[in-house]
Amino acid sequence: MVTDTESRADVAVLGAGPAGLAAGLFAARRGHSVVVVERAAVVGGLAGSFDVAGVRVDHGSHRLHPSTDGDLLSELRAHLGEELQIRARHGRIRLEGRWLAFPLRPLDLLTNAPSRLVAGAAIDLASAPLRRRRAGRASRPDSFAERARAGLGPTITARFYAPYARKLWGVTADELDGELYRRRVSAGSGGRLVRRILRAGGSDRPTFLYPAGGFGRISEALAEAFVGAGGELRLGAPVTALRASPDGASTTVELAGRETIEPTTVLSTLPITTVADLADDVPPEVGTAARSLDSRGAVLVYLVVPRRPYTEFDAHYFPDPANPVARLSEPANYRASAADPGDRTVLCAELPATPGDAVWSTGDDALGRLVATSLVVDGLPDPSPTEVVVRRVPFVYPVYRLGYGRHLATLERWAASRPGLVVLGRQGLFAHDNTHHGMAMGRAAAACVRDDGTLDEPAWAAARASFREHVVED
Repeated sequence: MVTDTESRADVAVLGAGPAGLAAGLFAARRGHSVVVVERAAVVGGLAGSFDVAGVRVDHGSHRLHPSTDGDLLSELRAHLGEELQIRARHGRIRLEGRWLAFPLRPLDLLTNAPSRLVAGAAIDLASAPLRRRRAGRASRPDSFAERARAGLGPTITARFYAPYARKLWGVTADELDGELYRRRVSAGSGGRLVRRILRAGGSDRPTFLYPAGGFGRISEALAEAFVGAGGELRLGAPVTALRASPDGASTTVELAGRETIEPTTVLSTLPITTVADLADDVPPEVGTAARSLDSRGAVLVYLVVPRRPYTEFDAHYFPDPANPVARLSEPANYRASAADPGDRTVLCAELPATPGDAVWSTGDDALGRLVATSLVVDGLPDPSPTEVVVRRVPFVYPVYRLGYGRHLATLERWAASRPGLVVLGRQGLFAHDNTHHGMAMGRAAAACVRDDGTLDEPAWAAARASFREHVVED
């Protein structure tokens, strides 16, 4: 297809979230000509922030984990300074009609957890060695449920992890691949869970990092640094096609059907299934693989509450399937900011959903009423919202159904065969990880671009292999 204009660059980065912006920044600092393109009018993607009723809010609950690589953390501190705050976690989880501190704390568990749950978990912990030996001999599918029962025991699995997995991913824990358990359940076993709870019971609460101006300030700071390093940031620029260059040595990027960028290397953080949809000459088996992978979306319902705070807690978790809300966050409680108004606050309710389903299709006002009623039923104050704002996000949780790995492997082999194309980031790798993992991926990708703009494929393969070990930090 002939477009109106053409341009060249050493590197084109698709997507201006944390992974893409980190890739662009570090590539630009190495002297490459880099353009980052983003279809939205602002940077950040799901890690971005925006205003509701004069309060800075995020797309759900986001935190920067303290295990962030030291060099990356220094980079962020250089740009954000004291705005990047260290905060103590202060959340709660609603479990079988009781409120428990989250992260879990030993004294609180003993005092407030249902006695049958504690007794069952204790029995499971004692029988763990026998249970794992039996699981090793079993011929059942390697599912999330099987790994959870072997690792944490049937009690915690049945009463917490299985219903929460069904709520988040839309299918039962028996239908989810065991790899999802490895990636998402960082405790892994009953013994590790106990050790983590005991550590949380010390004098210091677990902490996280968060900018006073909202989580999106991380992406905004990376974008400012990228432009300052000589990079070109193109917002409102949707990618409409990816095509092999005439000489077959690289991949060209078509923007909005009107402009073509001819980079030496493309670093894409778009969903890998979207990359397959945008590319030319996709083999039938690759198209089949892309259609076989799906992601769970979310409906984000923001309630403007005419008082502050709504509660003292930063986040509430609701594994019970009777409540459509999976997590409720109060962004103003994640930070200390003089910019937050004193007479109101905003709550963000995350409702897992699939485009087209009943939750997704419910009107905004009805969603506001549904969330408010659900919170009251679970013992929280009536928010009495004065305004409701809704955002629907189609790609949030990659769904690892049993056997997903062979479909993903087909897509990855195909993507690796495309000239000058690298897929990275959470959506690009169909992965479950944190923001600091995404930034590390972007930095690693930039380091694998040679001086002439081509990709050092063995170096990228080694970096890519290390990403498979990422486990979501709670």
